[in-house]
Amino acid sequence: MRFAFFGTPAFAVTILEKLIANDFIPETVVTNPDRPVGRRKTLAPPPVKHTLMEQDESIRERIRLFQPEHKNELPLIPGGPYDFFIVAAYGFILPKELLSLPRLGTIGVHPSLLPCHRGASPIQSTILAGDREAGVSLFLVDEDVDHGPVIAHEILDGYDISSITYRELHDALAELGGDLLVRTLPGFIEGNIILEPQDESKATFTKKFTTDDARVDLEKDEPEMIWRKVRALNPEPGVFTLISSKGELRRMKILDADFRDGKLVLRRTQMEGELPKEVTR
Repeated sequence: MRFAFFGTPAFAVTILEKLIANDFIPETVVTNPDRPVGRRKTLAPPPVKHTLMEQDESIRERIRLFQPEHKNELPLIPGGPYDFFIVAAYGFILPKELLSLPRLGTIGVHPSLLPCHRGASPIQSTILAGDREAGVSLFLVDEDVDHGPVIAHEILDGYDISSITYRELHDALAELGGDLLVRTLPGFIEGNIILEPQDESKATFTKKFTTDDARVDLEKDEPEMIWRKVRALNPEPGVFTLISSKGELRRMKILDADFRDGKLVLRRTQMEGELPKEVTR
């Protein structure tokens, strides 16, 4: 079987590492271009490329790296012909011309129980919605966002979703998604999987969160909703509030908090221009 893997951030790294560890070696890895980072704007590779660079030489020699600048370059993917593609948090929506290339189709790895939380921010949205369960879905990618029939899904077990943070849920779902993919691939390749259409009446959609979404009002907002935001929107875009100090409004980041007896309890904050500090009572 010849396949290509599409992915860019840390979530995709975990999926790719699970594939390689189980001897599912992609012929090509497609990821975003290197980008300038930091104050000095030093050119740095995306996490998936960095992971490939750290693999044994025997693995690196088997994998072709492709970093298109624009999505209209994607159909020019080298190598092939391909039996299937795998997509995990790549960054571009794959165009129709590309989806028509692999013989068996394209598998998407999505960190939600589809059709809930389609789109760019399923992990944050799971926490913000106060969901009682979380999970991962494998689905057959089509032209619409996270819309195709489900190949397999699995509910995350062993975690308290009501108090989990974004980092914790992200890492747990990445591990779960990689394991589910590795277990499912043999049946998918052999054609033994029964696809399950998504129930459109239950579909919900997410969005990319901005700085405005992360602003809270400690006097007016519901304490539980603030707590959810602290868990969901840190470290990015970063939850904050405005505090009156010496006749001016100053920004205060809320880095950590708790929710007890219906009240928000601040645990770690950072005033603008200062170092983070623990909140003592």
